[in-house]
Amino acid sequence: MMLKDKVAVIYGAGGAIGSAVAHAFAREGAEVFLTGRLQAPVEVVAKDIVSAGGSAEAAEVDALDEQAVDSHLQSVIDQSGRVDISFNAVGIPNAQIVGVPLAELDAGQFALPITAYVTSYFLTARLAARHMIPNSSG
Repeated sequence: MMLKDKVAVIYGAGGAIGSAVAHAFAREGAEVFLTGRLQAPVEVVAKDIVSAGGSAEAAEVDALDEQAVDSHLQSVIDQSGRVDISFNAVGIPNAQIVGVPLAELDAGQFALPITAYVTSYFLTARLAARHMIPNSSG
């Protein structure tokens, strides 16, 4: 088991990529903490992992909210002692953008997913690194 005794936080765990990663990490022995903007899809993934014998917990966390991410990371550390892995698989579903032809998008609509992805990746990685570096983990 490649991830035995590792603690992983997965952002966007309710989506296709995030849930696949969560299952793979759990199969490899990681204790997984799953997050998403909406609790319900993340709960489904957590229940699947637990029913398969893995360790998983679900939480509603907006990866664009620095305080929410930091607070969740602290709760993970309080419970498990550390964070070893931070994986970001957030998606930005937006009915005003998805399926709209490029010729009909304005610059703000075009930039929204780019800005959101980059910001969430920055926040989740930076905040996790602040906890990982002192423990020489990550």
